[in-house]
Amino acid sequence: MLTSSVKLLDVVALTIDLPQDNLWRGQVGTVVEILANGQAFEVEFSDRNGRTYESLGLTPEEFMILHFEPALPNPKSQLVTA
Repeated sequence: MLTSSVKLLDVVALTIDLPQDNLWRGQVGTVVEILANGQAFEVEFSDRNGRTYESLGLTPEEFMILHFEPALPNPKSQLVTA
């Protein structure tokens, strides 16, 4: 993931299990702080009532941004044929 694409308040999902924090792949959180010059991000996990149950620093490899609008095709992508 390109770290420049992560912004404050992005909704993200874990791509890994973090059993030590009782967090599992697929759990949804919100980016609330940019850390280490954009190399890490504080992600807050909240329940349905908006109460935070965990907040921790994650690297971009540990989560993916969720998109709620159709994604535009990447003009730099090319179809590779064999």
